[in-house]
Amino acid sequence: MVHSRRDFVRAAAAGTAGLAVVGSAQGRGARLAATTQTEVPVADVKKKLLFLGGTGFLGPHMVRHAVARGHEVTLFNRGRSRPELFDELEQLVGDRDPEVNAGLAALEGDRRWDAVIDTSGNVPRHVEATAKLLGDRCGHYVFVSSMCAHAGWTSTPGANEDTPLSVLEDKDTEELAGHYCEMKGECERRAQAACAVTQVIRPGLIVGPGDYSDRFTYWPVRVRRGGEVLCPGRPGDPVQFIDVRDLAEFIVAGCERGDRTTYNATGPDWPMTIGDVVHGTKAVAGGDARFTWIEDSAWLAERGANAWVQLPCWTDPRNPDTAGTSAWDNSRAVGGGLTFRPLAETIRDTLAWWDTQPEERRGRMRAGLSAEAEAELLEAWAARDG
Repeated sequence: MVHSRRDFVRAAAAGTAGLAVVGSAQGRGARLAATTQTEVPVADVKKKLLFLGGTGFLGPHMVRHAVARGHEVTLFNRGRSRPELFDELEQLVGDRDPEVNAGLAALEGDRRWDAVIDTSGNVPRHVEATAKLLGDRCGHYVFVSSMCAHAGWTSTPGANEDTPLSVLEDKDTEELAGHYCEMKGECERRAQAACAVTQVIRPGLIVGPGDYSDRFTYWPVRVRRGGEVLCPGRPGDPVQFIDVRDLAEFIVAGCERGDRTTYNATGPDWPMTIGDVVHGTKAVAGGDARFTWIEDSAWLAERGANAWVQLPCWTDPRNPDTAGTSAWDNSRAVGGGLTFRPLAETIRDTLAWWDTQPEERRGRMRAGLSAEAEAELLEAWAARDG
């Protein structure tokens, strides 16, 4: 159970290591209605882009968008995770740790890139080594950090890019468990110190097709299944996340124009709620889902249903320790060109992707409540209400 802010931060960070008109959102049709995808226009100037990673969740979406824009793309990774994914592109094999095997040898020399996009940097020593090696051979170094790099990121509503970063007390630690957020902040500092052209992008929760965490996927899948659905809090409780494709397009666009501004890249640009997510899914997917809202987060936590983990996307805005998690100020990123596709599109495409996954994968949701646990909670809640 999550009993304290520290426990909550650790639980949230562990996952952080990428509508049709809604009944509860009258008047939001333009923001919620699904759109038709259009062809990606080719960029006016072709860029040479180097992706450090590129085969996880966010990386493939950025790579595909960059290729569609006509850019020349090179990948650097260990060649272990889905090496066949982009076999038509140049792939350099190495390790982020310069002391492991060939390390960064494949990146040495005098070769230059217009932009380097670092999606795989979690250990400060690794990020510092890469930024030093490539700093004077690239025009733009993008480090993808995390919103949780900020101190008090769960408890400060309205926080923005200028909110102080957390401090990594043990600068030599390389243990992500329990230190992920602080290590991301330290990675930012070292990248910026080593490379004068560093830009920092801090996403919050990234969702959409390909998400291995299931923190958003749980809701569309669960609501589509139908029946009585346990929903946490109140329908008007705020939630914030960004479709991985919107984030990918924003980062590539920044590389094209050489934008070095630090951005907290979360969404959307309107006050989305957990009610929008569940009612929107029902509007998109149909079915007979009916929603039972349980506001008592302490009651839920006592029974093993914790915010962000068993109840993903959501945190209790009435709890001062978690009131800031879905209340970040993203106005700088919106002003910098960040746009958001309709929620219906994210729901529809996430479900379509989920349906392509192997049966074993679909049988093991990585976030949310099991059917058995949900049923037990709903029964206990009904008994509690008499």
